Parts: sequence; structure tokens; C-alpha cells
Amino acid sequence: MPLDADAVRRGCQSENVTTASQLCGSELNRFQQIAGQDRPLVVGCTFKSGVLSGAALDAGRTAPIAFADVREMAGWSKDALQTGPKMAALLAAATVPMPAPVAVSIESGGVVLIYGRDETAIDAGRLLQSHLDVTVLIEPQAEIVPERTEFPVVKGKIRNATGHLGAFDIVVDDFAEPLASSRRALAFGRARNDARSRCDIILDLTRGTPLFPAGELRDGYLRADPGNRAETLAAVLKARDLVGVFEKPRFVSFDPSLCAHSRSQIVGCTRCLDLCPAGAISPQGDYVAIDPNICAGCGQCAAACPTGAAAYAMPPEDALVRKLRAAILAYRQAGGKYPVILFHDADHGTPLIEALARHGDGLPANTLPIEINEVTQVGLESIAAIFAYGGASVRFMLREKPRHDVSGLRRTIALAEPVLAGLGFESVRIATIETDDPDVLGLTLHDLPFLPTAPRPSSFLTTGSKRSILRFALSELHRAAPNPVEVILLPALAPFGAVDLQVDACTLCLSCVSACPTGALSDNPDQPMLRFTEDACVQCGLCQATCPESAIALRPQIDFRAISGPPKILKQEDPFCCISCSKPFGVKSTVDRVVAKLEDGHWMFKGSSRRLDLIKMCEDCRVAVVSQENFDPYGGPDRVIKTTDDYLKHRENAKPGSDFTKVADD
Repeated sequence: MPLDADAVRRGCQSENVTTASQLCGSELNRFQQIAGQDRPLVVGCTFKSGVLSGAALDAGRTAPIAFADVREMAGWSKDALQTGPKMAALLAAATVPMPAPVAVSIESGGVVLIYGRDETAIDAGRLLQSHLDVTVLIEPQAEIVPERTEFPVVKGKIRNATGHLGAFDIVVDDFAEPLASSRRALAFGRARNDARSRCDIILDLTRGTPLFPAGELRDGYLRADPGNRAETLAAVLKARDLVGVFEKPRFVSFDPSLCAHSRSQIVGCTRCLDLCPAGAISPQGDYVAIDPNICAGCGQCAAACPTGAAAYAMPPEDALVRKLRAAILAYRQAGGKYPVILFHDADHGTPLIEALARHGDGLPANTLPIEINEVTQVGLESIAAIFAYGGASVRFMLREKPRHDVSGLRRTIALAEPVLAGLGFESVRIATIETDDPDVLGLTLHDLPFLPTAPRPSSFLTTGSKRSILRFALSELHRAAPNPVEVILLPALAPFGAVDLQVDACTLCLSCVSACPTGALSDNPDQPMLRFTEDACVQCGLCQATCPESAIALRPQIDFRAISGPPKILKQEDPFCCISCSKPFGVKSTVDRVVAKLEDGHWMFKGSSRRLDLIKMCEDCRVAVVSQENFDPYGGPDRVIKTTDDYLKHRENAKPGSDFTKVADD
């Protein structure tokens, strides 16, 4: 492949760029001399990374080496002569350190449940009986020939299954053990429901509905078509190896103090719960909990989380944005134009790109492939940063049939599109490429138009929380955009927005202030007032769900003026002043309205000015009056006891012929 060293040097201006042609062969000694130096090192080769790592170790190097694929990703292309800026971008991106995620340990003792409907399950048990503790569970109505086995064969249907590798809990209905008298077909004894058991591994050979949502993502749960011998054997071999202690990345870090799921048993934000394909997230009171043993790392919860309570860790958002910054800035400095960012994963995307490079036209010179753990982990902050840095468009590479639901990614795209369109980025800027065919991938990318980039590209550095990165990236995008408008309406579930208040309906009870998890709604301790800070609002909906007057509605939008703007006053009123000490308390209109209603329509207060006075007093004066006068504010009116004198007096005053005199005469 041709190597444009000058373009690489222009793009990586702060780096010492050295060229070579056979580092893993005739120039291996030269590589060892360079690798032996105690400084960061990036090598533009991944094909012989193992050889080079070993040679560096022999040279006494202890620091890690970063590798960048500039051959399949750039040089092997029909546009090879124009890929110098792309090589600079790939090498610059490799210099950005990616923090290692925290690992969780999972232990499996090798207890396997083989769940099937015919002899295939028993055959699988025989293959595994020397390696695992096997139990075979046959679905009811199956005709099984009685055979001698060294493992139990029982009957039943799994009603419910929970857990993960090393800790599965199952509930079985119609459970029964075989009868020793079985002759032509395996017969079973008396069946019972609600049988419970635990196992480390489940091998599902029923060809039925998976026991778990997105079952292929559940560690320790293996499925295979019993009619496909090769597929079944592969599952058996995989089950055989699932014994011991395994390290699994903690894909998502979670801060419950930032979670806006619920307050006071009123549910607000459910974005992560709605999107998790593996069922790893569950409500836990006011917050949610993410089980790292079940989490499959799709990252959609982190991309959708409006507060940053859930943040992806492979890599964290700030590290990914720094990598994108390094790639785009190096590409532009090297003379590249109209960069297209292609997000792809290692399992599907990398092999497809390699096949396109080896057997097709390769990637276009302006396509910058960025490998990440899961394509669905990308959030709005990364997309905003790409276009602020001078990116032209973004493409997400997906399987033709994704392994799990990708609604979260589509929601992210639907959120980013109006932002970009509103800021003047015309045409389709973000889309998915859903294919398993490298030729389709190549044709799609080569057909993309050259779209103009931001006229004033940014070069900001990121640090801090996910929410702060998102705010800063959007403000920089607004500054760099072709047509920077101030307000853009967004679709539902956007992480930004305003609240619309029906002022006449609001009583300033401030229930919404108590429920707001981010402080977007606040009060004023000196005066009845409701204030709103739009920059802090995450549109969780807790205020709307909590308001007893239904006076609040959400308005998803982004107001770039609100990022640094002061709080707005939504409603304010005069306070009511205590009739005893003149201390302001409560809302005047509310106290007046309550007094009027009680005075005219409640038996406890009608004609009792002293009781009404208590309502007009502050809490301190009210307590003092009740204590000093031995006054029960909740008691009924004093009972009037009538005597004979009252009766006689009433009779004397009664008019002749009235009902009273008639009754008395009788």
C-alpha cells in the first residue's frame, strides 16, 4: 500500500513519526530499538501485533503498545493514494488512552441443565457427563426410549427462569421423575407444579421460545436447534468450557443519586427500563438497579439516561469524545475533507471491513472507521462533538438482523436529526448501514455525497460527567453551526426541555419542587414563588406526575440561551401575613380561599371566628394560642345542654297554634 508520510506528519504534528515497510520482518531489530525506549508508542500494524508485542517485551519494554490498522482500514482501497489524512486520523486516535473497565467475577461450578424435547438432549448429556454435573429435563408429551444414563432424566416445563451464569434459578411445572418400570417409552410418576432448582448453565434444545429476553446475550444460557447437529455440538462444546471463575467487564457505571426514576412512589423516568434488551435493569424504590452479571453491554441505557446516572465504561463518554477529537482534528490538519465517521464493533464490523479491503474496493478515503464495543452505546454527546469538530456525517454499522433490539440507537438518531437540521446541517447526516455483505457496505459508503462541514469547527477538550459533556458539546456545536438558531423543538423523551405551567391552576403547593431530582424546579424561601432552570431539566416527568392540579406539561426542546441563563419565574404571589405577629407564611390567595370556604360551608368553623383566626396564624402563633387557651382546634363546637327552664321559656315565646304548642298540649 502507498504510505503518505508527509500527510501523517501534518496530522500528527506533536508526534515523532517514523516510517518502515517490514517492521515484523527484516526491520524487527529496528523496531526493538524504538520499542525499548521509555515513551508512548503507536504502531500502524495489527496483523502481526503478537509478534511485535513479544519483540518489544524482549527489548525490555514494560509499557503497553497501541496498534492502529492503517492497512485494511485505509491503505487497501481503490482510494489508496488519498488515504494519507485517514492514516493520520487512525494513528492519532490510537494515541488516546482508553481506561480499563472494572471487572466483576462470575463463578460457575459446572452444574448444567439440558432442556429438550427428544433424545438429542440425552445425547448432549452423554457428551457432557464427563465434564459437567448433568441433569436432563424433557418437556411433557415427549416420547423417550428408556435408556441407562449416568445422569438424571426428568420431565417438566420451565415456567420461569432468572439469573445468569453460575446462578440460575428455575421454576418447573408438571415436574415428575421417571418410573423404574418404564418399558417401551419412558414413563413418569405423579407430576407436581412449582418445583424449584438451581444450576450454573442452561443448554436449551427445545427449539421453543427463549427463556430470557435477548437470550443470546445471557451469559450461561445456550440455545441450539436440535435438528442442526453442528449447531448443537458447538453449544455442547461451549457449555463444557463454562466452568471456573470468569472475569466480565462492568459495562455500565451507575450513580443512584442522579437517577430520576421515581420519587414518593410516583414513577418518572423509565428510559433505561424500556430499552434494556437483556432485562438487567429493575426498579429499586426511587432508583433503578443494574445487575452487572446480566448486563450484556449494549449501552443503550447509558446513551438514553438524561441525568448521567448510567454511564458507559468501555470507554467512558469523555474518552470516546477525546478519541473522536483526535481523529477528526488530525484528518483535517493532514488536508482531509468531508470526514464520515463510521462506528462499528469488533465482532461484525471489523471482519466486514477487512473482507471489503481484501476482496473489494475498500473504504472510501474520507471514511474514518471507529471501532467501539457496541454501536448502540453512542449517545448524543458524541454525535454533537463530531459535527462540532468538523465531521460531515455519521454512519452506524449494524447486522442485517441485530442480535438485540436497537430502539435506543434509533431514538438517539431521531433526537440528533432535528438538532442538526435546526442548526443548518442540511441533508441526511446520520443513518444506519444494516448489512452482512461487504460489497453492500462499500457501495453505500462510496455513494455518500460530500456534505459541507461546520464553517467554524471547534477543538474543545472534554472532561467531567456525561451530562456536562453533553451540554458543552451542544454549546460548541451551536457556536460552530452554519445557522445557529436559539431554540429547537425536540421529540419526546429528549433529555432537554421546558415545562409549561397553567398559572391559574397552580396553587404554589410546591409538590413539584420536592419531586424534581435535578433542582430544575425550585422555590424562594422568602416569597411564594416557583422558579425553573431549563438547563437542569431532564424531562423525567416527575413534576408532571406529582402535580395535584395537573398544571404542568413537558415541552421537549433545546434552548441554547438556557445553558448559561438564569432561572425563570413561572409564578409568584404575595405571602399571607400572620394576624398575630405579621410574619409572612403561605400563599395569600390560597389562605383567603380556604378561609372563605370553611367559613361558609364547614360546621367546625361556621360562626367560630376563633377557629378561623388559627388558620390565619403562622405555625408558631397557632401553637401558642392552642397551648395558652387550652383550645382544641380540631374539636367540635361545645354541646348545648337544654334545661326545663329553656323548654318553658321557648313555650311562652311560641305563637298560638304553632307546631310547638300543639305538641306541648298533647
